[in-house]
Amino acid sequence: MKQRIVIVEDEENIREICKRYLEREGYEVYTAENGAEGWEVFQQYQPDLIILDLMMPKKDGWELCEEIREQSNVPIIMLTARGEERDRILGLTMGADDYVTKPFSPRELVLRVQIILRRGNQPVVQTKEPELEMMEFPDLKIYPTKRSVFVCGHAVDLTVKEFEVLYTMAKHPKQVFSRSQLLEQIWEFEYEGCTNTVTVLMSRLREKLDKHTTKNRWIHTVWGIGYRFDPNGGNET
Repeated sequence: MKQRIVIVEDEENIREICKRYLEREGYEVYTAENGAEGWEVFQQYQPDLIILDLMMPKKDGWELCEEIREQSNVPIIMLTARGEERDRILGLTMGADDYVTKPFSPRELVLRVQIILRRGNQPVVQTKEPELEMMEFPDLKIYPTKRSVFVCGHAVDLTVKEFEVLYTMAKHPKQVFSRSQLLEQIWEFEYEGCTNTVTVLMSRLREKLDKHTTKNRWIHTVWGIGYRFDPNGGNET
């Protein structure tokens, strides 16, 4: 079955070029020309990934992203003509998984789509060894093959990137990861000085984990360097 992608973009030429390139790769592509129409298309087709422009009439990309995140953790790639970091960070804060700044290469967009869908639709580990089917820590369980997380028995809905960060750090407990290291391992692309991307993602991840337990139990900031995972779930900042 073909994977479905929805493109929400008000510029017809960009919309059609992206659609054509993605269809060549075998994806089933649906389009919308504004945020209001994008919401309807999202509900109708329940896509595997959304490509979302920020600046659109009727309903902008930020508002649409927020509405989608209330219902789904479907991967979202944001398109923006703005090069300012604050706009990219705002999109990531609202739950986007990636962003592409206009003008961009359609081939690069296709590659980003492939990476996100590959990560989100295959088990993190390919082994059937029992000890790798679940990673268990105090009040925290991570199931790599199912890409699911439970805190104190409660399921935690994570986006593709949030899960990747948690899983990567949990595999190496107490190891300190710099923001640059996490960017390289999780995104597989170079972001021009945008290590704040990791800061925003960590804040989002912590907020989700904290809903069912005390604050910052597993992911701790190592000031001036980055982050580390505490397997014992100690309560630190």
